[in-house]
Amino acid sequence: MRISQTVQRQPSVESDIIIGVIDSGIWPESESFNDEGMGPIPTKWNGSCLGGNDFTCNRKIIGARVYSRDILEINISARDFIGHGTHAASIAAGNEVSDASYYGLAHGVARGGVPSARIAVYKACGEHCYSTDILSAFDDAIADGVDIISASFNFHDHLELNNDPIAIGSFHAVQKNILTVNSAGNDGPAVSSTTSYAPWILSVGASNTDRRIIDKLLLGTGAVAVGHGINAFPSSDGYAPLAYGKEVTTNCSEDDARKCAFSCLDSSLVEQKVILCDEYYRDLDILKESGALGFIIPDYGEGKVSRIMPYPVITLGDTDLNLVRAYKNSTTLARVQILKSEVIEVPDAPRVALFSSRGPHRFLLDIIKPDVIAPGVEILAAFSPVASPSGMSSIDTRPLKYNIESGTSMACPHVAGAAAFVKSFHPDWSPSAIKSALMTTAFELNAPPHTQAEFAFGSGHIDPLKAINPGLVYEVSVMEYLRTWCNLSEPASTDFSCSPTLTPKEINYPSMAVRLEKKDAFKVSFPRTLKNVGPANSTYKAIFKGDRSNMRIIVKPDTLHFSEVNEKMSFTVTVRGKQMTPWTILRSSLIWTDGVHYARSPIVVYAEEITKSGGKQQPKPSWFHVFVISIIMVLW
Repeated sequence: MRISQTVQRQPSVESDIIIGVIDSGIWPESESFNDEGMGPIPTKWNGSCLGGNDFTCNRKIIGARVYSRDILEINISARDFIGHGTHAASIAAGNEVSDASYYGLAHGVARGGVPSARIAVYKACGEHCYSTDILSAFDDAIADGVDIISASFNFHDHLELNNDPIAIGSFHAVQKNILTVNSAGNDGPAVSSTTSYAPWILSVGASNTDRRIIDKLLLGTGAVAVGHGINAFPSSDGYAPLAYGKEVTTNCSEDDARKCAFSCLDSSLVEQKVILCDEYYRDLDILKESGALGFIIPDYGEGKVSRIMPYPVITLGDTDLNLVRAYKNSTTLARVQILKSEVIEVPDAPRVALFSSRGPHRFLLDIIKPDVIAPGVEILAAFSPVASPSGMSSIDTRPLKYNIESGTSMACPHVAGAAAFVKSFHPDWSPSAIKSALMTTAFELNAPPHTQAEFAFGSGHIDPLKAINPGLVYEVSVMEYLRTWCNLSEPASTDFSCSPTLTPKEINYPSMAVRLEKKDAFKVSFPRTLKNVGPANSTYKAIFKGDRSNMRIIVKPDTLHFSEVNEKMSFTVTVRGKQMTPWTILRSSLIWTDGVHYARSPIVVYAEEITKSGGKQQPKPSWFHVFVISIIMVLW
């Protein structure tokens, strides 16, 4: 959901909020981080500007630290050499910048979630992120006095909490009243593919928006094939010859030539032609060297997401590829043109991006993850001018101020900005209160076409405007988080007593889920407590939304009367049902409403073998992972 430029804000409070961005650095000269008109640095700031070589902070970027141990990082500086951190920081808190675009595409005003907020940069990532750097960044961000932490990176392995530096670092943060927002990962649509699962983290999946970027291929007959790819320029000024198969090679078989293996492409045969490929080996940088005008490649099911291309390339689905093949076979003078990309409207947005990782996590089956979704497809934001727009630095060195990227890495800072927006109206709210407000006011998506339902979109798509006035919130104490951790595994070190432990169903979470282990009738209870953050005298009634034909839900009490602000009242949700067949999900929603506010919590009961549907079971990682294994950042 877009926040209008005219929406009510708390500029003086917003400018006192500090978002800590743990990522690949930042490009400080970007217009998105200009400090013109900004007041003094907040007095609560305890950090420093230790950005290394050729780096200066200002009143917008008020702090910087460098940790990257990547051997590819030669220049030790908080400057961003790959663009990822700059992109994320500007989504969260970038200034309003007019006339931003990618070569005219997605033209408009670039604006972060909280344009008046400050940014603190913690460069823990280069091409990779390492556990020791991540933990150091978390500890420094906490000590420096940030209010929200945005962390757009993940492990690909499923780690236990004791071995997960993101979980450990974010727990340290929540102990100091700091909310961590983390990307869910880009390994969807497989079930149980997310690695962001700690209950104290706000885990974010990616949705599309009502804007799509597409490519069109003109055929000599006048027919048009529509595909994916973000091309800044057309393949030629007009139609160019279309080459295919043996026409592109003198030393390969017909079959190999159609696969466009680089060794098969004869530069004298492909020069000034558009090449049709039956396969694509993700080596566009090598294909570029062949001298062809452009390439037509197959779509391998990446969810119809367009990505920056270093030269004219269009990705086509089977139907459109067959159209091109039929045209090629129908004439000896086949000619085509790849047009510059264009923007179209998407009426059925938002939907969950296919690449967005799904829950639940294998080590925490009774909590819905991700928690929410937010825009993460084809997002325009600030970029590093020394980074490659397409990520193919050997052939694509175009300097850009703004670039288009997709991933849960883009959704994460959207929610970090939304969290800061809520905090600007409620500076005294706890991290769990802010998290609850964003979850219970999120709007629900229809399960079809999302077969994983809440494990794809969580509580729903964020609505920041509603989140500033949720009426009720579910607050979770640090002790509750710790005792839930104790239930899952013994914390590595703690000064707290783990007794009594809490099961994930008992934690005061804004959503409710249980995985059934027995193939018979079930009964499960969820104890919860609500805090009134609305009017003093309020009466809320429990209502339900969704299909309850296969389960009976009882709430006791079903009416809550609050007489004071910040008063807390408890209730219990009991769900009963008959035997469930494997691989099924029962879902409903509990809504507490006073007629004005609607605090919604999804309820999910499922009977699935998560380790089977999610892929091969991962072995339990050792402590060695924490210090050696690298976290591959989500760069798309």
